Order: sequence, then structure tokens, then C-alpha cells
Amino acid sequence: MKPHWGDILRSRAFWPSAAGLAIVLLAFQMTISSSGLLSEVRLRLEWMAYDVRMGLTLPSDPQPDPRVVIVDIDERSLQQEGHWPWPRHKIAAMTDNLFAAGAAVIGYDIVFPEQAPNPARQVLEALNQDKIGDNETLATLARLSPEMDGDARLAESAAGLPVILGFVFEYRDGKPSGTLPYPPIAVITPEMADKVQIPAFPTYTGNIPQLQGPIGLAGFFNTDPDEDGVVRRSPMIARYGEAVYPALALEMVHQYFGSPGVEFITAEQGDRLLIEGLRFPQLLTIPTDPGGGVFIPYRGEERSYQYLSATDIIHGQFDPTLVEDALILVGTSAAGLFDLRATPVDKVFPGVEVHANLISAMLDERFPRQTAWAKGLDYVIILGVGLLFALIFPHLRPIALISVWLATSSAFVLGNFWLWQEKLLVTSLALPLIVLLFLALLNMTWGYLRETRGRARLSSMFGQYVPPALVEEMNRNPDGHFGFEGESRDMTVLFCDIRDFTTLSEALPANELKKLLNFFFTPMTQIIFENRGTVDKYVGDMIMAFWGAPLKDEDHRAHGVLTALRMLDQLRTMKPEFEARGWPVLHMGVGVNSGMMNVGDMGSTYRRAYTVLGDTVNMASRFEGLTKFYSVRLIVGEETQRELAERFLFRLLDRVRVKGALRGVTVYEPICLIEEASETLREAIAEHQQGMEHYFARRWDEAEAIFHRLKEPFEDEGFYDLIQGRIDTLRQNPPAADWDGIYIHTTK
Repeated sequence: MKPHWGDILRSRAFWPSAAGLAIVLLAFQMTISSSGLLSEVRLRLEWMAYDVRMGLTLPSDPQPDPRVVIVDIDERSLQQEGHWPWPRHKIAAMTDNLFAAGAAVIGYDIVFPEQAPNPARQVLEALNQDKIGDNETLATLARLSPEMDGDARLAESAAGLPVILGFVFEYRDGKPSGTLPYPPIAVITPEMADKVQIPAFPTYTGNIPQLQGPIGLAGFFNTDPDEDGVVRRSPMIARYGEAVYPALALEMVHQYFGSPGVEFITAEQGDRLLIEGLRFPQLLTIPTDPGGGVFIPYRGEERSYQYLSATDIIHGQFDPTLVEDALILVGTSAAGLFDLRATPVDKVFPGVEVHANLISAMLDERFPRQTAWAKGLDYVIILGVGLLFALIFPHLRPIALISVWLATSSAFVLGNFWLWQEKLLVTSLALPLIVLLFLALLNMTWGYLRETRGRARLSSMFGQYVPPALVEEMNRNPDGHFGFEGESRDMTVLFCDIRDFTTLSEALPANELKKLLNFFFTPMTQIIFENRGTVDKYVGDMIMAFWGAPLKDEDHRAHGVLTALRMLDQLRTMKPEFEARGWPVLHMGVGVNSGMMNVGDMGSTYRRAYTVLGDTVNMASRFEGLTKFYSVRLIVGEETQRELAERFLFRLLDRVRVKGALRGVTVYEPICLIEEASETLREAIAEHQQGMEHYFARRWDEAEAIFHRLKEPFEDEGFYDLIQGRIDTLRQNPPAADWDGIYIHTTK
């Protein structure tokens, strides 16, 4: 008897099998796609898996490769020798000392794009221009000028020796800078240029001719980060026009073996010419991708090589045996010189050590590679294994399903790692594992139940004072880190308080006061929620809110200030409704502050609350209290203003030390977003800033004149009257010589 379609549709295995087949087909489509969103997702997943696999297979204690040594322009060198760039005679001294100690090759992971200053020539030109100086002085400077030519000194030290300068290819528009080495390692015809996939660049930044000409050798030090910014591969060759140039590491190995020449291993594929490898005849072969790039086989985390401080090399204070017969890379690990890279083994990795890993890999002929049949293996695993388990998993009980999934996934991972370590083959890891995982999760109801419990817990805890959108985000990750146990975070806090509320509350019946507060709190809370804020508490007429918890918010400062401005705008729009209901028009002050504060679920066994504590919070409360003193509606601290100066228009109010504080802070009044400000308002703020500078510099007359003019555009006589009174007092009682402009508030 044939099964009926209705029975099939109602069977327990049909819908999980159908969904599983859909997962497999989607994964297969991702595998065959070469562009678009699916391809992008697959690449991102495989990059992550690649990084994990490399990290897990690194040696725990890698031994430095004695053939490769890094001379590091480190922080200590910068302290000893001065800011970079150094005088070229120091580079020359470093070159001399390295070769004197027996170094085989020196490669500079540095470009010298500008002439070094010549002090004697500069003084001589200045004297000639001003037509001053006696003949003897001029003659002495003319005689000293060649001796103080740092470029000539460096060129003399390196000429004729295996010194490889660095340069960089660029995709920017514009004219090239400097000079490329000559001759290149290869020149291709225009017809071949259309067929090869060697990366081509429109311009470059090279070394000055005074160095590149005499020294001759150079290699580019471009890296090739993937779209996520991580350096996993590196080009070995690149072209400018029809000329092909070597990477710095490739040229160093080339010179190490005595310039044997470089052969291209190629294969034709239709109308394309693919690069399969580079070869030094009878010495070594470097397998590459079709464009001449390689996977970087990192030996370990940062400092897996012998590092020598550049200042020690300059002064000859190093062990010569460390550099004897070695390939020397000169580069930097100093953060201020910006040659740090994100790599699979470390998020902050010196770029110079990337080149060191490439050199070691070339000398050992040990490069990971992707073979032509790797794509076919992906098809077999995704379609064959995926379809099999899509049909089997729905029929297994949870324990059996988990056991089968674990056994299959473990076998696949072990096989993948074996190919990686023993055969140096790069094959897909992430997508097959994810397919198996999704097929397993599809058939496990416990995951759904666990998610439901997490949703209920978060909704009950945060539903009253966190925006629904944030609760939903938290529900999507119920195991996320929300600071329940208490932690210190960089956050923003806001205090909003109705002015003269005591007088107002005495003038209204209790039921009318309740209606007024509800009418006030509702739109204000909505504004806080719309800007991703968390309401901490309502205390009488006060609202306290914060940003940055339970979900972290990288833009918490802007959200806090924008909320405060929108709340003040909302209060203005509510004025007609207050008047229509016979209520007094409300005025309020708002204080905002940013910085480190403690956040967590705090309280006693009887009552608890998710709240923030700390000096930053206390200061925000003080700022709210100062609004009345300065006749403004909103005050923020310098920690908030500093990060937002490019986005909001601020008016500097004062330097203050509030009661209970040990140090002074600068306080500001946010006016509006810069894009919303008129030209007149911007000019007024700039003039106000100038007036405050006069004030703090004790130029009372200049400050007074500016503040008098500003009363009208700001419609704010209270603040300027306050400053005027203070100026009058300071005139009569001049401040001490060490006066820093800080005004000490003795009340809260």
C-alpha cells in the first residue's frame, strides 16, 4: 500500500528532514558561489576556522629560527635615539655594525621617501639667503655639508652589499613617489599582463634616488589582509605596468642564495595563465596561489624570533654571534610607528615578524597550500554526508543523535587537522561542521526549551526599565554578559529633575500631582528608550537613566546627550498642554556624565535593583544641581564632551570643583547637533569660547566685552550676569598667581 501524502506530511520526520535538506542545499550553494552574500558568509566562517586551527596547532614554546634575526626599532630605541625618523647616519652605523658582525643579508622593512635633513646645508642656505655670515664660516659650512649628508653616508655603507630596501605599492590615485629598483625580477608583455592574476598597482611610494640608485636592491613590504583585516596571506610578487617586483622577504632569500634568478611555474587555464609557484633553480620551490601569493605559516605568537634592539646595534652593544650568517630584518614593534598587524595568532603582531615567518618558510620549503581537488572534497562532504544525516537525524533519539554528531564531527576535525599538519593542505573546516551542527540542533527540542527559559528570566528582570528592543536583543543571547554579578564599565548616566518641585507639589492636589507626573514621565521615558537607555529609577520628580548596560553601547555618550536634548525639546512642546490643563509650566535641569562606574544587581535579600554607583554617577547628580546656578538647562562633564566635540555644539561654562570632589572638572552646555546649528549660532559659540579663554587668562576687559555682546543671541542674561559679577569680584580682589580658574562650589 502506497503511503498517502497527508500521512507523509504529518510524519514526525518529514519537516525536520525537509528543513535539513534545505540547510544542505543552502550550504552547497554557499560552496559553489564565488561572489555575493553567500560567498562572503562562507569566507568569513572559513577565516575564523583557519585562525582557530592555526592557533591550536602552534607549538607551545617555539624555538627562534637562528637564520632570521629582527633588529627592532622598539620603544627603548626611540627613547635612546629620539623620535623616528632617525638621522641616516644612525641607519648607516647599524648597517656597518651588522655586516661587521657577519650578517648575510639586511632587509629594511622601512621606506625612505624623503631626503634626510643636512644641518650644515640648512644653515648655509639660511646664511646665504639672509646675506649674513663671514666667508670663513660659509666655507666651513660648505666643507662640512658633504660630511653631514646622511643619505650619502647610508648609500656608501650599503652600496654593493646585500642590502634590500623596502617600498610599498598602493592603490591610491596620484603620482608615484620615489624610485623603484632596477632591474625588476621579470618583465612581461602586455598580452601576458592581461592573462596573469599577479596583483597590479597604479602607484607606489619608493625610496629617494640618492639611496635606491647606489644600493640597487629593494622589495615591497605590502601585506594582503583579508576583508576582516587579518593577515593570513602575503603576495610574493606584484607588478607595476609590465614590470614584476619581488616582496621584501622573497628578495632577501634571493640574495641569500646569491641571486640565482627566479622562475615562474605556470599553467594555462582557458585564456588565463595561472601562477602555481616560484622557483630558485636547484634550490627551492615556493607553491603559490594563482596570483603569486602564499599562506603565511606562522611559527608562533609574537616574538617567536630573536629580537635585538636597534639602539644596541647602532652602538655595537650586541652579541655578534647572534647575527653571523643570518638574514636580518630591520623593522619596528613600537605602537607609535604603526607597523602592527592583526594575524591569526595575535591581534597585535609586528609587521616585520610577518616577513620573518615568510623567510623561514621559504628556507624550509614549508608553505600551506590549497590543491585543485580541495573544492571537490568540499562538495563530497557537504552533499554526501550532509544529505545522509539530514535523513538519518530525525529518526534518532536525543542521546543517539548527539553521539552520532559528536563522533562524526570529531572524525572530520581530526582528518582536517591531519591534512593541515602532515600534508600542509588547507581544506574547508567551518562550513561542514556548521552544517552538521545545524542538522543536530534542528532535531533537539531541549535547545528551544532552554531559550524559552532564558527569555522568561530576562523579560521578568529587565522588562520594566529596559527598552523592549534591548530586551529582545538580550533574549536572542540569553547567556550574554549583562553585568548581573557587578562589574566596572565605561558608561554614561543622566539625572533629570523638575525645578522647584516642592513648591509645585504644595500648590496641587494629590490626584492632580499624580496626573502631572505621569504626563511628564511617560514621554521622557519613551525618549530614553528610543535612545537605548536604561531607566534606573524614578525618585519623586527625578529620573535617573544610564547607557552601556545591560547591553554594552559603544556610542553611549552620544545617546545620553541626544536624549537630554530631546527631553528638553519635548518639555517645550508640552507647554501648551500644561497650560490647557491648568497646570504650572515645568522647568527642569539635566546633568550628564560619562566614565567608569559600577553596575550590577545590588541590594539586600529583601529588595534588589539593577543600578549604577560610583564617583561618575555622583558627579552627574551634581551637574544637574548646577544647572540652576548657571541659569542653563543641561550640563555635561568633560569626559562626555571630549568624545563628542565633533558631533555636538558645546558651550564652555566653567571649571568647577563640586562639593565632595577632590579635583576640578570642566563643565559644558550641549546646545545641539553641529549639523542642526545655524552659522550665526556657530559663530556665537566660537566667540563665547574666545571670551572664556580671555576670562581664564585674566583678561577681564576683553572677556567682559564679548560676554556683553553674547547676551542677546543666547537670550541668557543669567549666565553672563553670573560671569560679569565674578569678573567684578576678581578685579577688586585679584586671584593668586597660581589661580587656575576653578570655582569651588560648597553646596550640592
